[in-house]
Amino acid sequence: MNKNLPNVYAVPIEKKITNNKETYISSLKEERTSKNSISKEEIDKIFNAKDHVYKTRTKIKTKNKEIEVEIVGKTSDALLTLHGEKIKVEDIEEIKKV
Repeated sequence: MNKNLPNVYAVPIEKKITNNKETYISSLKEERTSKNSISKEEIDKIFNAKDHVYKTRTKIKTKNKEIEVEIVGKTSDALLTLHGEKIKVEDIEEIKKV
């Protein structure tokens, strides 16, 4: 090992550091849903059913309308239909298999 390396200059810290007094843990945050919207478990129940292979015919009641569509996928905040539409999960009040 080379003993002739230059010294490293470090500025001395003279003030008290308090930047780690408060922390935020996102895994403890409760899922924000309105009281009328459905839970993630209800959606997962449809997609994890044995009869859901590619699509499932569902009746969805949203804040504005009631529709009957085939759902084929989901994202973190929306359901995807067979016709390429996105239905926001926060807008869904009720979902049932048809």
